[in-house]
Amino acid sequence: MGHDSEHDAVLETVRRLCAGFPGEYWRARDRERSYPTEFVQALTEAGLLGVLIPESYGGSGLGLSAAAAILEEIHASGCNAAAVHAQMYTMGTVLRHGSQAQKSQWLPKIASGEVRLQAFGVTEPGAGTDTTAITTQAVRRGESYVINGQKVWISRAEHSDLMILLARTTPRDQTTKKTDGLSVFLLDMREAVGRGLTIKPIRTMFNHATTELFFDDLEIPADCLIGEEGKGFRYILDGMNAERILIAAECIGDGRWFVDKARAYATNRVVFGRPIGQNQGVQFPIARAYAQVRAAKLMTYEAAARYEAGEGAGEEANMAKLLASEASWAAADMCIQTHGGFGFAEEYDVERKFRETRLYQVAPISTNLILAYLAEHVLGLPRSY
Repeated sequence: MGHDSEHDAVLETVRRLCAGFPGEYWRARDRERSYPTEFVQALTEAGLLGVLIPESYGGSGLGLSAAAAILEEIHASGCNAAAVHAQMYTMGTVLRHGSQAQKSQWLPKIASGEVRLQAFGVTEPGAGTDTTAITTQAVRRGESYVINGQKVWISRAEHSDLMILLARTTPRDQTTKKTDGLSVFLLDMREAVGRGLTIKPIRTMFNHATTELFFDDLEIPADCLIGEEGKGFRYILDGMNAERILIAAECIGDGRWFVDKARAYATNRVVFGRPIGQNQGVQFPIARAYAQVRAAKLMTYEAAARYEAGEGAGEEANMAKLLASEASWAAADMCIQTHGGFGFAEEYDVERKFRETRLYQVAPISTNLILAYLAEHVLGLPRSY
């Protein structure tokens, strides 16, 4: 599955780096539910997490398709970029809407790895995917905002220095549109923990370092506000489209890994005196998974190209995420089936990747909501919710 040659050198770096983090490394992290600190450090030192940051701030100044290619290759190599991908997709919000002062203060430190921006505080227990229903409040008091509320499924909060936070600055009943009155903040969690921010880990079926956050009269400087007060919903939509495209690229990487793993096993595993890959009942599902992954990849990179060109990419980003997550899950299922009992054995890495890739039909947005979006906004069907 070839890439544009412009990314070849970068992808070679990714492959070499990932070779140093084999299955054993990820199995150990998975068993302990621990954060892959060494892997994150290696990616940071190689400059791979600063690809979207302009060169003037110490980054590579590349576009979203380069970031997508990097994440795809990480997953195709058997590693997992979930520990770092937020640094890619939160960039859009900071780069497009952050002030000059915010960019000068933080981007060089993020590019060098001195500071990590890995947390995206949007989802709440009572709102789920209905982002406009969030109730976490930020109230202006002089030169500060005081934050109260709760967030859930905020991954990497314990391993991040900065967080992009969405909060209500105007109560919903005082706005004409429900998307108004939401604001985005870039806050320093190192200053906040113990001063009104409590982080509580949530254990899940895979190692995702996700947490619940509690804000109790947390005071943050007013200059943490990104862009204009009340306009935050529009700002994070940029980040959300980028997130969907990048997660789709990770799913493509997973799909490639599953197909490759199944192909190798089916070629070498001999039962009834012949390789199982000689049987069409084993061949065809592998071939079908390959075709699905290839097709989803085309949509993903079309979405990335549109996003980079500043064109509306909502339709393509959503379809990429839908198609790629379904392709990777179908490939995962096929890969387990091809391996038989060994597919469930920890040492083959298939069951771990199977668990990890299943997430992406639920997060960062569930399949049904993408279908509803396409139905209403693309096909003009009556709104269902």
